Amino acid sequence: MTVHVSPEAHPALVLNADFRPLSYYPLSIWSWQDAIKAVFLERVNIVSQYDVEVRSSSFSMKLPSVVSLKTFVKPSRNPAFTRFNVFLRDRFQCQYCGDRDDLTFDHLVPRSKGGLTTWENVLTACSPCNLRKGSKTPAEAGMHPHQLPFRPSVHDLHNNGRQFPPNFLHESWLDYLYWDTELEP
Repeated sequence: MTVHVSPEAHPALVLNADFRPLSYYPLSIWSWQDAIKAVFLERVNIVSQYDVEVRSSSFSMKLPSVVSLKTFVKPSRNPAFTRFNVFLRDRFQCQYCGDRDDLTFDHLVPRSKGGLTTWENVLTACSPCNLRKGSKTPAEAGMHPHQLPFRPSVHDLHNNGRQFPPNFLHESWLDYLYWDTELEP
């Protein structure tokens, strides 16, 4: 099948040499252009393809839908301390009320009381709860988090990321993603 291929269409899932995604959230995908470039540079193997070709006057190729790196990339053992990773650790919900809207982060022990901006002291809170808690400790505010903040492992973040699959999942990717879906008999 030959069709016009737009730059944002037909992304390729990128797997490590052990056939696991480089990351689950955000899911490790490349544009079709980057995937083809990596094929030509012999950095990846094509695992699966779309039924769509790109052509030039002397060449045609089906677009890769899944590629695996030829060289294993050792995953980071310690995730970066970022706002996004705090939200992911806390499953994108306020740790006080469970709301998923208008999220920010809160210092369990307020900075005004010596609290540090660390994995162990920062958690996800919605704006109303954050404002209500203010510069008080949870005990002073009478607000106790569902889960105390902790330093997550990459495994913790990957597990949480699986609960939030992207909007687009091509059927050729499903064997390499371990989303919590029921398997067909």
